[in-house]
Amino acid sequence: MAQEGGCFCANIRYTIEGQPHVQALCHCLDCRKIGGGTYSVNAIYAESGLKVTKGTPKTFSVKADSGNVIDNHFCGDCGSTLWRGGASFPGLVVLKVGTLDDADAINNYKAGAELFTRSRAPWIHAVEGAAQKETK
Repeated sequence: MAQEGGCFCANIRYTIEGQPHVQALCHCLDCRKIGGGTYSVNAIYAESGLKVTKGTPKTFSVKADSGNVIDNHFCGDCGSTLWRGGASFPGLVVLKVGTLDDADAINNYKAGAELFTRSRAPWIHAVEGAAQKETK
């Protein structure tokens, strides 16, 4: 079953098919900066399941702490980051769950992992049952 999503201004639209390999909160400093918050809420899918159906996202690439490049795909008009990918996640996309149209996507979300916990704000508690990873 495909899910639909897009950016805040609706100039970029996508569908994602399949089930996520994992759902993960990320506490890395890049995700803080991109989202303007304490962590990002992500679902990691096979790259082959993602199809852009409207518009053309812009891409901004950065070198991660690992030395691999991460490609950030976002709307050039409203700035919404939609997904991340690249050499750090070969064959995968790290979809930003808040960009899905389904308002219950966040309500039904269960993090299976927390990434970059070494950067987690000290007042944020670990998610019970989620794997705790200091890096990726």
